[in-house]
Amino acid sequence: MKKSILLLLLGTFQMVSAQQLVLTKGIVNTPLPINDSIPGSYSIYLPKDFTKEKKWPLVLLLDLDGEEETALQQFIPGAEEEGYILASTHINDSLSLTNNMLKTGTVLGLISTALPVDNRRVYTAGMGSGAGYATLTPIFLKKISGVISVGASLANTEVLDIKHPFHFIGIVGKNDHDYPDMIRVEKTLGRLRFPNHVLLYEEGEADSLNPYFSKAMQLFKIAAMTKGDLPKDSIYIQNAKTADIQKVNALRSQRKLLLAEQFLGEMVTTYAPFRLLDSIREIQKNVRKDRLFKSMRRLENAAFFKETLLKEDYAFYMDEDVRTHNFNNLGWWNYQMDELNKFISGSNVFEKQMGKRLKGFVNALAEDTVELVMLDKVVDADALAFLYMLKTIIEPDNFDYYLNIISLASKKEDFGTALFYVEEALKLGFKDTKQLDELEHTALLRIDPKYNALMEKYLKTARYQITE
Repeated sequence: MKKSILLLLLGTFQMVSAQQLVLTKGIVNTPLPINDSIPGSYSIYLPKDFTKEKKWPLVLLLDLDGEEETALQQFIPGAEEEGYILASTHINDSLSLTNNMLKTGTVLGLISTALPVDNRRVYTAGMGSGAGYATLTPIFLKKISGVISVGASLANTEVLDIKHPFHFIGIVGKNDHDYPDMIRVEKTLGRLRFPNHVLLYEEGEADSLNPYFSKAMQLFKIAAMTKGDLPKDSIYIQNAKTADIQKVNALRSQRKLLLAEQFLGEMVTTYAPFRLLDSIREIQKNVRKDRLFKSMRRLENAAFFKETLLKEDYAFYMDEDVRTHNFNNLGWWNYQMDELNKFISGSNVFEKQMGKRLKGFVNALAEDTVELVMLDKVVDADALAFLYMLKTIIEPDNFDYYLNIISLASKKEDFGTALFYVEEALKLGFKDTKQLDELEHTALLRIDPKYNALMEKYLKTARYQITE
């Protein structure tokens, strides 16, 4: 039988009323209401060996996509292994930064009041859009000691306060468009003397990042020993170092020398305070002398240089095309996506990675631009139409953007454009006639004989009989 812990929430905020809360160890406890003045809820996970007799570190996961419980589940193995309390809450991106920070601080306050949290070891984490928000939390909430950011670099390095450094751990894949930025941010943080690590995962590992979350929590734990927030555990540190060397040796045996060298750099940062660098430095020197490593480094740097130039082009032309409604340039964008696909299908592994990063970059840039256009008091319909059309080129299998164009064009009674994108979607396998029937502004489109002919041609479901 699972043990339950009865905890009394008295709260340090006047807005928090006294309530009893039963938390069960070893499962995600949810939903837990915040309070009457701040809507929403949060979740808590207590490790199976949780006891109120000692202080525990806390990781609060911040999610913008409504998947906070799913994200929390991925951190559970690390929480059990390294001894952390986990919590998660949904952050509403329609609210102001101030209101979201108030919500985050309130959740942290509730947890710290209810549970024996070590206030020197409170961390936040986020994935994707949630990661960008998480990197801002230590700037506004000084009790936060570190951040785990998955797939996003720091939201803004200009607002960093060197008097209150925090520990940044980035987790990113080499195919992720944020990878080059993450490496640059790591160097910036190093110059500012912010403790930091970047953990690189390989293609195929993106669906199971649990080992990297465990490693991040281990790095926070070792850093706490470095600062004196935890007693130094020499056996724990030595075991961690041994496991890290085994990982490096595995990467070397697979000839993944760039990954091995990068991880060795992270090891130097981790173990330097304990003067455990002799073997690490020796391995690092041998990797860097390897001719294959040098060749790989040259090829990757060449890909980085090409990527930088292409990014500048894409950012310039997207801004220009959106402002001028340059629909004629969609052909150029189509050509660019074909070129990126050639990189991705080619034999040069570094250009493959570059191609995937650039497709991710263009996609993210287009989505960000859509959001900016939608924020205007008077939405520029032509700019929006251009972006929707561009999105069908970038993500041809994402039918949402075909539907957006069909609706937008029908609203303007541009039925030629609407019919073109109806057929393009049908060619690619779109079959949801109910979604088409319910699409806004398309009543006149759906009684057009040409529309009916397309339904008959591709779906054999003509609404009306066609006669000669």
